[in-house]
Amino acid sequence: MGAYFGVSTIFIFCLLGFSANAEVFNIGSSSGSDITQALLKAFTSACQSLSPSKVVIPKGEFKLGEIEMRGPCKAPVEITLQGTVKADGNAIQGKEKWVVFGNMNGFKLNGGGVFDGEGNAAWRRVNNCHQTFNCKKLPISIRFDFVENAEIKDISSIDAKNFHINVLGAKNMTMSNIKITAPEDSPNTDGIHLGRSDGVKILNSFISTGDDCISVGDGTSNLHVEKVTCGPGHGISVGSLGRYGKEQDVSGIRVVNCTLQETDNGLRIKTWPSAACSTTASDIHFEDIIVKNVTNPILIDQEYCPWNQCNKKKASTIKLVNISFKNVRGTSGNKDAVKLLCSKGYPCQNVEIGDIDIKYSGADGPATFQCSNVSPRLLGAQSPEACSSPVTKLPGQ
Repeated sequence: MGAYFGVSTIFIFCLLGFSANAEVFNIGSSSGSDITQALLKAFTSACQSLSPSKVVIPKGEFKLGEIEMRGPCKAPVEITLQGTVKADGNAIQGKEKWVVFGNMNGFKLNGGGVFDGEGNAAWRRVNNCHQTFNCKKLPISIRFDFVENAEIKDISSIDAKNFHINVLGAKNMTMSNIKITAPEDSPNTDGIHLGRSDGVKILNSFISTGDDCISVGDGTSNLHVEKVTCGPGHGISVGSLGRYGKEQDVSGIRVVNCTLQETDNGLRIKTWPSAACSTTASDIHFEDIIVKNVTNPILIDQEYCPWNQCNKKKASTIKLVNISFKNVRGTSGNKDAVKLLCSKGYPCQNVEIGDIDIKYSGADGPATFQCSNVSPRLLGAQSPEACSSPVTKLPGQ
């Protein structure tokens, strides 16, 4: 249980930014032990505290089972992870979560520690959700469900079995100095996935994984991504959109001053043909981006249909409006430097392309800039020349 401290200790807490009446809860476990129950007990006590409180996981390596830490809490709670928590290394099918933080206001997570999802066995054996609708889900490493006014910083996630971080229903959340790593061939290991969230910032972070570094799901609005280094992985993606019914609109996405290196895609917007809904993705802006040997550096793909899971002949019903790519420079891993493949049923509206300088030095010719069902507004210089090449099918289509 928590304890109050003497005057000198309280003075130190004030210097660190804690109020004088803050309670601190330590899990009280030794390195190597399973802390699942101890952490849940400490969090439950902190959540019931009438004043802001802090839960500390000290330096060391600990086992951690499936755990849900949910509010609402009586006052803000801060969790400081200084050590490493490790998931069960077995491939656990049918479970969709490992660590959940939910239904809290004023939540903080920090400390420089590591969440180790122990995903190696799962990748080899059972994770085929990138290939089929009918798959058994694997645990997402860290979930933030309906967390508001939150600050997540100075944490790492490695080797997640599924997504590293999933953000659902967040409002006013800032994530900074996040480090995410997994092998480039690890399937479905998106770095940070967001959905139904408003006012999230992702800043000064490094993401190297086997799927999208950042993926933006339906219902996301007012997302700001800045100074993120991505690669390897599948790039920074809005979507895919339209796979499921009752999806919500996406709006206000801004990605600035980021670097993508050795990724399978760069800046991508992807929607399904034969979509199960009709929504709009609008006000999506990418600016001041460096690409280093990135395949498909700029890509709008409204014929996104991996593993032939849809009817490609039916045009996407997702509307793309007010899109811009400005000051994108570097090198492409294939000749398709820019590919704007919009829906023939709902052509992209108000797309701006400004100051693009992407080079390609492969044997199959210079870089190309392809357009379909879109007439972009051009600003500044374009290299390659805008809409100068016929559209070719994307790989696998």
